[in-house]
Amino acid sequence: MDAAASRVLLDAKRAKRLTFAELGELIGRDEVWVAALFYGQARADETEAAKLVSVLGLDQALAIALTEFPDKGLGPVVPTDPLIYRFYEIMQVYGMPMKAVIHEKFGDGIMSAIDFSLHIDKEPDPKGDRVKVTMSGKFLAYKKF
Repeated sequence: MDAAASRVLLDAKRAKRLTFAELGELIGRDEVWVAALFYGQARADETEAAKLVSVLGLDQALAIALTEFPDKGLGPVVPTDPLIYRFYEIMQVYGMPMKAVIHEKFGDGIMSAIDFSLHIDKEPDPKGDRVKVTMSGKFLAYKKF
């Protein structure tokens, strides 16, 4: 899905004053997955796509774009958006420590980004609300051959 289709979806969502969570409830998906779909990072089935474009009041032709196989990723450049950059920075600072702890606990392997879930929660705090990000991915050990 191209950036223009994403813009149409996001504009319609805003105009209808809907949240990703509300749209997710409509189709039985998590809010993060719906956001990924709107940004061209996930793929809907035909039923999900039809429901979304219908509730957003968009042309059913857009549903086809939602069912196409996505090209995933941000691209080869360092992100410039401040919030996205902070996740990049977290990986620069804590990536190797996280890798070391995962290897100590699980062995030589990776955390799947396919068999994976991501949840974002708001934690009230007297010093200022906190963002809680929970990532859970299946451990995949490297094969020895």
